[in-house]
Amino acid sequence: MIKNIPNTITSLNLFCGIVGISFAFSNRLDIAAYMIWTAAIMDFFDGFAARALKVSSPIGKELDSLADVVSFGVLPGFIMYHLIDAVMIYSWVPYLSALIPIMSAIRLAKFNIDDAQTHSFIGLPTPAHALYISSLPLIINNADEEWVNWFSNPHFLIISTVFFSFLLVSKLELIAFKFKTYDWKANAFKYMLVFLSIIILIILGYKGIPFIFISYIIMSVLEKKLSSRTET
Repeated sequence: MIKNIPNTITSLNLFCGIVGISFAFSNRLDIAAYMIWTAAIMDFFDGFAARALKVSSPIGKELDSLADVVSFGVLPGFIMYHLIDAVMIYSWVPYLSALIPIMSAIRLAKFNIDDAQTHSFIGLPTPAHALYISSLPLIINNADEEWVNWFSNPHFLIISTVFFSFLLVSKLELIAFKFKTYDWKANAFKYMLVFLSIIILIILGYKGIPFIFISYIIMSVLEKKLSSRTET
């Protein structure tokens, strides 16, 4: 019974993705976004439960990836489709959002067979990308500040869709919150990113999620450059 707990949590991740897709079909992008958030929580706790209970299985690994493809690939793709479709006059352009589930699936497949991603991620993690996309409909539909109009700009939506989709399968090394030690020197960028994220959320709330996402990428690049200089 205990050994099935992680897989049960993973199944809840998948359930959230399916429910989110159904709401995306109805253009309820706000609820679809919340389903991504809930799926991300389940995705964290299934791994946490597996480590805490010291149980793992090949089927658990495959189930986790399949759930992630749905919750962090297909669902964000549907959300982006609706966002682009709402502001684009050319009917074929929204289908560029298909890049999101396609590249997410490739990213997860590569992760499953790559033993090099133990200390950092190679390519943009699918949950981080999905959380970024989930923030867009909430910002566009609920925020009234003038600057948020940028997020509904069709050029912004198209460029971010293509750019971040290819970043999923890139060779870019990004921070992974995996700790060998909690020493400040070894984890300075991780701690700074956490502190910065908290400050942004306090100031901007959910409107700060895109800025946290960009900060994550920038700080990962800076950490890589700094570590490369130290090694040389």
